Amino acid sequence: AATVAAADPAQAQASSPGTAIPMGSGPGYHDPRSPFKPLQELEGVVSWKLLSSVTVKADKSKVIPTFPSGVLALDKRTVKIQGFMMPLEPGDKQSHFLLSSVPTSCSFCVPAGPEGLVEVRSKTPVRYTLEVVTVEGQMAVLNDDPYGMFYRVTQAVPAAR
Repeated sequence: AATVAAADPAQAQASSPGTAIPMGSGPGYHDPRSPFKPLQELEGVVSWKLLSSVTVKADKSKVIPTFPSGVLALDKRTVKIQGFMMPLEPGDKQSHFLLSSVPTSCSFCVPAGPEGLVEVRSKTPVRYTLEVVTVEGQMAVLNDDPYGMFYRVTQAVPAAR
């Protein structure tokens, strides 16, 4: 399938149904002016490069992800993942949040596409921080999530890096 180069993925979906399209901004863009260092690949921690290797195809009003075998092997497994926390609820402790492969640079913007985000549901609340957060929990690789997420970690607990 041909890759469609379009600035707006929705436009690419509408104009080229059934073709592979770039999704979001991959694992995200780390602004070199950011006060936060880019994430380093760590042994025993799921790689964002691996998670962002998903491809997608447009199908009417949604995108269908195709995951490589390395990603599919993570489904229903206990994994460690690191990233920058994006709260989904008020308060300084979070039980439901997103981890992003890059730090947020705008409070109104999502820093990456679904391949650069992991939804996290934790067993106990995790204190919000701008620093890197590492959690361990059960990974779900999502084929048809109603919110457009590709990855979710449940029963998460804070983990050492």
